[in-house]
Amino acid sequence: MTLLKLLALILLSIGQAVVLVALVNRSHALPMSHERLRLIRHVHDLLVPLFPVLLFWCLGFSGPRLLFGGSWSDVGWGWRVYLFVCALGVMGLGYSTLRHWLHRRPAVLESIHSRIVDVAAEFDRPLIGRAPFAWMLRLPLNEALTVEVNTKTLRLPTLPPEWDGVKVLHLSDWHFMGHVDLPYYERVVDLLLEQDFDMALFTGDLLDREELSEWVPRTMGRLKAPLGCYFILGNHDWYLDAGAICQQLQKLGWIDVSGRTQTVERNGAAITLAGDETPWMGEHPAWSADDSFRLLLSHTPDNLPRARRERVDLMLSGHVHGGQVVLPIFGPVYAPSKYGVKYAGGVYHQPPTLLHVSRGLSGRHPLRFRCRPEVTRLVLKRG
Repeated sequence: MTLLKLLALILLSIGQAVVLVALVNRSHALPMSHERLRLIRHVHDLLVPLFPVLLFWCLGFSGPRLLFGGSWSDVGWGWRVYLFVCALGVMGLGYSTLRHWLHRRPAVLESIHSRIVDVAAEFDRPLIGRAPFAWMLRLPLNEALTVEVNTKTLRLPTLPPEWDGVKVLHLSDWHFMGHVDLPYYERVVDLLLEQDFDMALFTGDLLDREELSEWVPRTMGRLKAPLGCYFILGNHDWYLDAGAICQQLQKLGWIDVSGRTQTVERNGAAITLAGDETPWMGEHPAWSADDSFRLLLSHTPDNLPRARRERVDLMLSGHVHGGQVVLPIFGPVYAPSKYGVKYAGGVYHQPPTLLHVSRGLSGRHPLRFRCRPEVTRLVLKRG
């Protein structure tokens, strides 16, 4: 019985951590101030390690002394309510793990070709700059200074025949903050320029420090495409001067599609491209009745239900960083979404919409465990 109680206390401690992670994930899906979100993260950082200590001390070694023959009936009602919440966390972890294991690659994803590049190993000096979280880059097993260069072939039955085979760069979440130094991003752009692509699409979160806008011409500014480069911004850009970031990108030839639609032609046939920065900025784009193939840039995958109602064919998102930490067995952990880690990264087909979520290239917290940064070229085929 004592071993069962010990196991129960361990599981309840895990459940409490799951509840706190869920709070962090859902709060970061809302248009809240950076200061308030930081407070929520501090509460998370404090309670995740502290709660198991309190739980074992207050219930296991003192109070009802569960680990020494005590009874659950002696646990106070305040603790019972809280332990019930923790039990819900355990159930939520089980559900999330099961969903992770049952997720299958959609049939419309025809192929994936990946190249792993250890960018840090190519330099004879560290690529770690000066920023509050730069120390994370020195942690063992952190993959934040590598990059996965992907080519994914997608089959889309509504794609115009004239667009068959078009190659689209999907870039997201570069997070210029300073902990990852500029040469890393320049090397990634070099890798992108080695590829053939027709369009470049960026789905937000470019800057975390305004003074690093000087990096933009040396990175994003080097990308050109025959069918154009289009962008929206994200919540981290919203924390800064989003208007100035937008103007700088436009001066470099990038086209802002936030809250509006843009017709793009290829071989005499047109598709409609639109952008959505909500819930942080702007408004939802207004599609016209005669829009044919619809391609939506949305910083967060949380806009998927609306995209499905509006018959969007292809939706590109970022924001959730693939979960940043992907645990063996359990899957992704941290994904700032009201759906938690459901759309942490990859391809999801919920007809009529095909969603591609980029893991992004960096983050405010440069911690990547079994979740490499990525840049992706999408090859769109008529299926």
